[in-house]
Amino acid sequence: MLNVKQVQKKYKRKEVLTNCTFEAERGDIIGLVGENGAGKSTLLKLIASVIKPTAGEIELDGLSYKNHVKDIRKKIGYVPQDIAIWEEFTVAENMLFFEKLSWKRKSVEQCKALCESMQLYAWKEKARALSGGTKRKLNLAISLLHDPDVLLLDEPTVGIDLKSKIEIGHYLKKLAKEEGKLIMYISHDMDEMMNLCDKIYAIGKDPFYKELLKEKKMDVEQLL
Repeated sequence: MLNVKQVQKKYKRKEVLTNCTFEAERGDIIGLVGENGAGKSTLLKLIASVIKPTAGEIELDGLSYKNHVKDIRKKIGYVPQDIAIWEEFTVAENMLFFEKLSWKRKSVEQCKALCESMQLYAWKEKARALSGGTKRKLNLAISLLHDPDVLLLDEPTVGIDLKSKIEIGHYLKKLAKEEGKLIMYISHDMDEMMNLCDKIYAIGKDPFYKELLKEKKMDVEQLL
């Protein structure tokens, strides 16, 4: 279980998150919506332990981020919005390079099977030649090399074709429902949120997203 307790984040004098509190269970897909600058990406970075909160506490499976951050990082896969792959490497070279940096060892066959599980078959193609959707799949596959319990995704389907978006959505549902992973997901696509998420949190003071989703009969909670 993930526990976020009264988390606050300030950048100099600007307060981005204020008293953010919620719980999330494994097996759930949690959507985060809100206007630009509301703090969605900041919240994912805090949970990913990329940055530290100004105040408040975060715990994962009873472990405090303050005292057990190294152990917690082994449980988390984080995919920022910007694609982070080596463009001049093939898919295989990318997977094997990042596998050597991973917490867990995987064979070539296991790396290839991970790609193919999300319909990524361009094993020998260079990343620069891939479509946007295929690059996103590769980025996601890299984040799963160490079999994380928690997957944090910052707009992983932005700017890609509908087929790839649907395939990624199906794969994420499988990870959550069949493998028990907790997935937290940022997107501005409300239809995608409705089809994918078990619960949605609206971040920010603007009630627009909460009201919009309630009109669509989605259960949404305002975090801030």
